Amino acid sequence: MLPFRKMHGLGNDFVVLDARAHALPITPARAAAIADRRFGIGCDQFIVLEPPPAGADVFMRIRNPDGSEAGACGNATRCIASLVADERGADRVVVRTIAGDLPVERLPGGLWRADMGPARLRWNDVPLAQEADTLHVPLALGPVSDPAACSMGNPHATFFVPDLDAIDVATLGPALENAPIFPDRANIGFAQVLSPDHIRLVMWERGAGMTLACGSGACATIVNAARRGLTGRRATITMPGGDLLLEWREADGHVLMTGPVATAFTGTLDLDAYAP
Repeated sequence: MLPFRKMHGLGNDFVVLDARAHALPITPARAAAIADRRFGIGCDQFIVLEPPPAGADVFMRIRNPDGSEAGACGNATRCIASLVADERGADRVVVRTIAGDLPVERLPGGLWRADMGPARLRWNDVPLAQEADTLHVPLALGPVSDPAACSMGNPHATFFVPDLDAIDVATLGPALENAPIFPDRANIGFAQVLSPDHIRLVMWERGAGMTLACGSGACATIVNAARRGLTGRRATITMPGGDLLLEWREADGHVLMTGPVATAFTGTLDLDAYAP
């Protein structure tokens, strides 16, 4: 029986397994089976901790509920950093993902601030299937159009809408995620700017569907909103699960994300009970 931990950041939830001491036979099919909310434990992302490479304190491997691998997950980054920091008695750790290193620091009040690195703004960084202005991507569906796109280690497109409650995210999300202009699919954000320092956001996540919160999506939203001149470079982003504080730092273009972490429960699972 293998220990696991169920964690979340604003309701964006994760099953966390520790493979730092011994490698675990985690296939995409097995990750998807464990992530299933009816037949498994259930989560938005499946996280495996692996031995730290040089220059980092832990390697975090991220899989979506469909088993596909993700390059970034802001809420999971804060959760994993909190675990490793508590183990080490430290206030700052570096989490490495396939997208790069993410430094995270402990703040007062149970908050954690992650440096999610620079937003990548070129069309082939997102990536898009063809050369285009990432500030005005040629894409429309029903009531939404003209998204801005960037990469935060994974592809994001943000649609700015006047009334978020009028948007059928569950219908539009999957179609836009799989739009031909996104060769690797994309995370789709629907954002309503409430004021120059406050945005309301609902995310449709690539491979996961609608989630209560999305850290990398919030990062992409502040970048795209500031690029459009809709907000400043610092704003509170309110999602169904709660608030994150975002700052797109002018000095180096890095995006800082501040928010809470939580452990919902711990338990054990039998890997052999799930698809190999």
